[in-house]
Formats: sequence, C-alpha cells, structure tokens
Amino acid sequence: MTSPAPVLLGEQNGLPEGLPEGTIWPGPNTLVLMNRQISSDAEPARLSRFADSRWDLNPGIFEAHARSQSLNFDIIPEPLRLATKFYVWQLINHPEARTMRRSGTARMALHTIEIFFYGSLQHVLKWFVAQGITEFCQVTHDMLWNYLDTLDADGVAIHKRYRRITEVRRLWIHRSILPFYLRLPEAPPWDGEDTQDLLDRTRGDRENRTKRISEHTMQALLWWAIRFLEDFSEDILAAWDEYQILLARRPEHMRGKRRRRQSGELQADVAAYLAGLRSRGESLPGTRRDDGTLELSWRHIAALLNCAGSFQYTASGRMIMESGLPIGEDIYLDTPVAAELDGQPWHPRISFDQAPRLARLLSTACFVIVAYLSGARVGEVLNLRRGCVSFDKDTGLWSIEGLYFKGAEDEDGNKIPEGTVREDPWVVIEIVSRAVAVLERLHESHLLFPNWLKPIKRTPGKEPKRRGEARSDRLIAEDVAKFVAWVNERCQQLARKDHIPADAGGAIAASRFRRTLAWFIRRKPRGLIAASIQYGHAYSQMLQGYAGSYEAGFLDDYAFEDWLFRMEGIDEDERRLLAGEHVSGPAADAYRYRIQAASREFAGRVLTSERQARDMLGNPLLQIHHGEGMTCVLNPAVAACQLRGSADDPMVTPDTDDCRPRCQCLARTDRDIQVIQDHVDELAEIVKDPLAPPIRHAREQRELDRLRAIIEDHQCGAQE
Repeated sequence: MTSPAPVLLGEQNGLPEGLPEGTIWPGPNTLVLMNRQISSDAEPARLSRFADSRWDLNPGIFEAHARSQSLNFDIIPEPLRLATKFYVWQLINHPEARTMRRSGTARMALHTIEIFFYGSLQHVLKWFVAQGITEFCQVTHDMLWNYLDTLDADGVAIHKRYRRITEVRRLWIHRSILPFYLRLPEAPPWDGEDTQDLLDRTRGDRENRTKRISEHTMQALLWWAIRFLEDFSEDILAAWDEYQILLARRPEHMRGKRRRRQSGELQADVAAYLAGLRSRGESLPGTRRDDGTLELSWRHIAALLNCAGSFQYTASGRMIMESGLPIGEDIYLDTPVAAELDGQPWHPRISFDQAPRLARLLSTACFVIVAYLSGARVGEVLNLRRGCVSFDKDTGLWSIEGLYFKGAEDEDGNKIPEGTVREDPWVVIEIVSRAVAVLERLHESHLLFPNWLKPIKRTPGKEPKRRGEARSDRLIAEDVAKFVAWVNERCQQLARKDHIPADAGGAIAASRFRRTLAWFIRRKPRGLIAASIQYGHAYSQMLQGYAGSYEAGFLDDYAFEDWLFRMEGIDEDERRLLAGEHVSGPAADAYRYRIQAASREFAGRVLTSERQARDMLGNPLLQIHHGEGMTCVLNPAVAACQLRGSADDPMVTPDTDDCRPRCQCLARTDRDIQVIQDHVDELAEIVKDPLAPPIRHAREQRELDRLRAIIEDHQCGAQE
C-alpha cells in the first residue's frame, strides 16, 4: 500500500498532504499545551515543546490533589512515534477533538488522555508496528478483524479488550481533523458493530467496580477517627504547636534573628533549666548513636534556651555537662498528655519526633470523618479550602462549600480544568464541621489537606513535578494505612480488642467510602456513628443539600445499594411464598403479584451503572418495604404516611416508622405476625399488672385488643 510521505520533524514550511482546514500543524518548538488553559505561575521556559520526547501535562492540570502527569513517547515504537505525537497533539489542542462518550465537541481532559495513552493506546500501536505498519493509513479492515482474534488468543482481560477497541475507534472518529497519512480506512472499524456484539460479552469492569469496606473494618476505623477528633486532638494540637515553636528556634533557623543577651543572662537561664529538670526528676534530652552510646541534643537545648548552637563551648555549656544529670534516650516535649483511654493516658509522654507523626494521624482521622460522612468524591474533599464550613441558624444545618471537577464543563461541553464551585454545598452533620475546625488549627495552608503540615521552602528552579499542593489519592491511601497500623499497634500494647480488622477487599482506598456509606445508610440506618448520631440522621441531613442533588453522585451509589437490598428481599419473599407463607391486609394481593412479577422480570439482571439502579427503583414492582411488624406495598397516591421524597421521584420511600394502621398499602406476612405476637405477649404482662395506673392500663388494653384483632384476622385468612 502506498501513501503520502509524512512531514518529517524539522521540515521547513512543509505541510502534510490532505491537511483539513482548521487543523494547525505543529513544528518542533510548538507548545504542547498551545490551546489549553495553563496555570498562571507556570514558567514559559519550562513548558513542553512538540520535539520533546516527554510532554509535561502538569501546567494544564488544576486539581490540587492530582499526581504528576506526563506523556513519554519513548514507549511508542519508533516507526509510529512521530505519527503518534502528531495525533495526540491534535487531541490536546484541536477545538473539534471529541470524547468517545458523546457526539458533541467536548474535548478530553488531559488526565483522560494520559490514562488511555498508557493504558491502551500504546498496546494498539505496538501491535500495528508488529504487523509492519509505519503509517496509520496502511491499516486495513482485515487487519482490524485479525486484531480482535489476537486479543482473544492472548487472553486479554475483557475490560482491557474494550479499552483497546475504543482506541481504534477514537483514532477513526478523528479522521476529519487529520491529514491523509494519519487516517484509518473511511468505513467504520468492524463494520460499525458495537463492542459488546463483537466480543459477545459485557464489559466486566462496569459492574460495581468499587468494593465496599466491610462493616467491622469501617465501624472501627470511624470510631478511632472520631476518638482522635473528640478525645486526643487537644493533646496533639498542643504538642504540634510546641514542636513547631522549637523547630523554628533551632540555631540554623535563627541566624541573625536572635536578640543579644546581657552578661550572665544565659547562665541564669541554664541554671533555671537544670533546676527544673532536677525537680521533675527528668534527664537531659539526648539520642542514642548507632554504636549504642548516648549523645546530648545540643540543638534542642539551644532551641529551648533560644540561644546559638555554639553555646555548648561556653561556660553555659559546661554547666550542663557538669550538672550530673543523666542523658535520656529521647527528646520529650513539655506538653502533658491529658486525655485518657480506659482510665489511663492514651499515649506516653510525647517526644519531639512523635509530634509530626501524631499531627499527621490527626489530619488523617479528620479526613476519614469529612470524606466518609459527607459522601463527597475524594478529589473534592482533598481540594477543600480553609473557611469552607458555614452554619445556617435558620435551618440548623451545617454545610461545606467547595470545588468540583467531575462534570464541570463550559457552555461548549468542554471540561473546566480549574473546576468550579458547587452550586449546592454539601450538607453535613456537626461532627464534620468539628473535624474541619481542627484541620484549620493544625496548619496555615489554604487547603485542608496539604502535602505538608508545615510550610516547605522551595528552591527556585527545583519545584516538584506535581504542581498540586493537596495530598494525592495515593498519599491519602498511605496515610489511612499508617493510621490503621498505629491504632492496631496501640491496641496490642494496651491489650485492647477494638482494633481495626483487615478488610477482605484489600487496602482501604478513600474512593470506597461513598459506596460504604450508602451500604450503612441502607442496611444499618440506626447504627451509631458517634454518641446519639445515627446513619439515618446523617442521610436525612445530606438529602437536604448536596447529596440530595443527583449531579452529586452519592444518590447513585445509594441507589445501587438499595437495588441490591431490594433484590435480596424479593428473593427471600418469593422463597417464603412458595413455602406457603400467608399474607393478609389490604395490600396482600398486590404484595403477592409484585413478588412474583418482580422475580420474573429482574432475576439475573446485571446493572452496568449506578444510574441504571436509580431508574430501576422507580418500578412499582420493587416498591415493597419491610418494617417492624408490617410490610408496605407502596402506592404513593394512597399512602397515609409522610413519604420520604416526592411521589414522582424514583427514590421515594415510605416512612415505615410512621406507619398508619388504616393505610391501604399495608400487608402482613407470617414474619410480621410473629413480631406482633411478641409485642402482644409484652403488653399482656403489662395489662396484668394490678399496680399499673388506670390510664396506662386502659391505653395498653386498647392497643392489645387491636393487635389481637390483627392476629385473628390473619389466622382466619390462613385457614380459608
């Protein structure tokens, strides 16, 4: 096959044949991010050019928590390397470069380009080169069918096959902005068949990819995080403040800033310092060398006395050496440990080196509380700023305002790289606001979760690759792992049994919090979070703000958990009906119909997205809600209770704690009748009590008669 020769890098005033109108062709010195918004503090001289073998994308990425991102073209086989650079440059800069999920002009985010470049595009290109391809226009339809066979023969995982097929389609749909030699054949790849039909399999990674954190692991993690916040935080904050003061007063940080002392003043300070150590029975601060000997920590003493490090060679230093006080194995802070754990201090005396670690643990504990109990995305939490919390006295609600990035698009559908302020803030419970308040006391950064809790001086020209100041997903995952390790080590030391058990799903990634919260709200609404706060209360608060907006994403996670819960219930209800369970009440016929019809319609159904679950929940067949001694076969039009949500909302549910006896949605199974019978037995004992006040006796007797009538009606129906 012949094709136009490509323009070589460095060719003067040359354009490739068939270059479409509106397509700019880059030269060696053309900026990689020529048509992308870049950070205002990016140094022009350090911006990547087309000729570079590695393209730095960081100047165009604004998420403070984002990791360093770049494209290394050395991994692309040499025959297609230059063509790939031209293609990817157009994806970055051409105004008509499109995403695969829509037909509009929305361009891909730089992060997305980096993901598919390493994850799938490089594999497709390596296969092309192995077939002798040196230009994209040499690819044929038969070759693409052979590519499918190769994916099958190599045993490539189904989700990877989907992605690699997508990269071929991506290259094809951009034919209109590429010159002739970069275009695939005009006809759609694989005759335009859907990927699902080509592979005859559903993409596996679309099915509930996020694993829940197990109940025991999450509960223990949350309890310890709250314990750090409510019990240990004041001790840690005080120790951290003392640490920072002493660190700033070390000799190397105080050159030229220290006032001159009067004659004899330093000796008086040393004498007072030594007297204080003797009265408290303490040792001089020291460290143990590698050879096992103890060494006096002169830098720390200099910081305590706010003097030059050379004082050790003066008369004041000799006073310390000749004091007769022993040298300790550590450097302890003066901050006392006031909080207790089971009647004893929660931590031994805090040393100088332990303060930063404890401060980081406290920051991590606050992250767990904020991220988990808000239901927000990890990136949104990591980008929260100081002053983000507010309290509305009229509604009594706490809210957090912050940026969002996923779905933040301009009027043309293009991603807004710097994000935008969420129109509806997160509505949270009070403990989340307390966690934010502690974070604001912990450091001076404008971000709540900075990389470093103390300011770091940067050397000009040696800035880190990653521009963001917030912790990345990877760093916060490491912090959570260190938090768990510290807690479990402390539990072992104190012989405590409330350690944080390992999770069967592996490492505790913060991205798993949202799904886990949805599970707890659906399955354990009365489970305690802290003190008297329940998951049901958290859910009610969240529904009044951010989480009540479908754009926020949390309700999709909740819908998926609700779908799983209801399908489990349908399966159990059908099994009992087939075993002869009797159902009574005004909605008994509707109950039996819905159970049988739902089993036929939804058995074996696989959902590929959380939004599908939300839509499915609107099906009347799934509107069966089991309560305490009753079952609601919900029909919003006739329901007597106060509905949770609007009647036309697929997520609407009845308030089963406010069930009305005469509601037409009521049904009672044998399981419900057993609960009622247990209540009857309890009331019967109360009614028999001769010492019960007459008013109480009459009230309980009326309730007892009502419940016995329900049981009798149910049993009569079962005998017919």
